[in-house]
Amino acid sequence: MEPQGEKPGEAEGVRITSQMLKSCSGEFALESILLLKLQGLGLVDLGCLGECLALEWLDLSGNALTHLGPLASLRQLAVLNVANNRLTGLEPLAACENLQSLNVAGNLLATPSQLQCLAGLRGLEYLRLRDPLARLSNPLCASPSYWAVVRELLPGLKVIDSERVSGRGSEFYQLCRDLDCSLQPSSSPGPCITEAQPWVEPGYWESWPPRSSSILEEACRQFQDTVQECRDLDRQAGDCLARAEQVLSPAGTTSSFVF
Repeated sequence: MEPQGEKPGEAEGVRITSQMLKSCSGEFALESILLLKLQGLGLVDLGCLGECLALEWLDLSGNALTHLGPLASLRQLAVLNVANNRLTGLEPLAACENLQSLNVAGNLLATPSQLQCLAGLRGLEYLRLRDPLARLSNPLCASPSYWAVVRELLPGLKVIDSERVSGRGSEFYQLCRDLDCSLQPSSSPGPCITEAQPWVEPGYWESWPPRSSSILEEACRQFQDTVQECRDLDRQAGDCLARAEQVLSPAGTTSSFVF
């Protein structure tokens, strides 16, 4: 989905001011701000945002931005979210030498060449160009090969669109992508796919009638004989206790024990 046409506050052309930044961050000086959440404010102008020289984490998603000029002075910026805006270029980010994570889903980036400015960012590891859950994408994502082109253009990336492309776990994602490609119908002429054949003989899974086992039968017979022997011994013990009680009890005396 492309960036939406109307955004709250766009008619007023909301511009970032020093007072706004201090109010959002709770800091008295712009140079002390480390984190800013400015999503969904209808921003069209970044104003004095470039004065937040210590800024490390910035969320500008869901606005109406068309350029990122003031961000060029944010050398400490590590995490940036500019999803769902109207950006057609990312050139100012080339100066953000500490940038590690970038979300630009839902903008107007039309070709992979518009990402060339990010090639010099050695620390950039996470890049998102499309977000299926939020229905955000970029025109360049319409090409089936965009993923491979971006990976070749920015070889230092470890994660593209939340899928690991290098390091531990990347083989699993590659396997899933290969399976997806193999399952997609092909429009190009080629050899017909042969019909799947069973890999076991007919009747393999049919249940077989139970077969008698002489060993099992003998074990059951011995178990029942043992149980019967225990019952006989219990009865004999009961008889012996009854006779002993009669012998030990005086004639005519009733036992004080009740059984």
